[in-house]
Amino acid sequence: MKTLIIVSHPNVQDSTTQSFLKKSAALEEVTWHHLENNYTYTTIDSVKERNLLVQHDRIILQFPLYWYSAPAMLKQWMDVVLSEKLSLRGKEFGLVVTIGVKEKAYQAGGSEQFTLSELLRPFQAIARHFQMIFLPVFTISKFSYMTEEAYKKLLIDYRQYVSIDFPETFAKKEAWFLDRLNEVKEKASQPEHLVLLEEISRSFTHNQETLEELVWTLEEMK
Repeated sequence: MKTLIIVSHPNVQDSTTQSFLKKSAALEEVTWHHLENNYTYTTIDSVKERNLLVQHDRIILQFPLYWYSAPAMLKQWMDVVLSEKLSLRGKEFGLVVTIGVKEKAYQAGGSEQFTLSELLRPFQAIARHFQMIFLPVFTISKFSYMTEEAYKKLLIDYRQYVSIDFPETFAKKEAWFLDRLNEVKEKASQPEHLVLLEEISRSFTHNQETLEELVWTLEEMK
């Protein structure tokens, strides 16, 4: 599966969040495409952009929430590139949105009052119009305040969002993690690193068997 990540951020060079995500997305079959680095508002190459869309299976728009919507460049890109003649039927369409407040602020009764699903409804309408499969929105809140453990979890969750088959299941996530672990083991050059990775692999496999037994037991109880 080929994934296209279309990033819109006017000051991406100063964004630690986008820098983190770019390194996290350094995977085969993933194309990182930052609009502001390639275009001004009047120079967007619609033919090139449409070809990029057609060549990929999963299309992700990634941006910081600006006044409850996308940055101006991404809106301009949509106005210039999206066309009634463009065929995107069956492709997956996802959003990665960064916000500067806690996610719970976006709910009825929260400080922002409206949910992100409500505010991002126009993107869902675009997916529906082009008969694309709209994926759950991937939200990153208060990145600069995260702990080291939270960064590690974000890296794994984000990599899965751009590369794992949807709909996500526990079994798919397990298989994905084991594949990545084996890839790292194959590239390990230090003996001590290989020993550590082998131990992690054994521990993961043991826990995987325990969890599968638990799932089987729960299924039998239904």
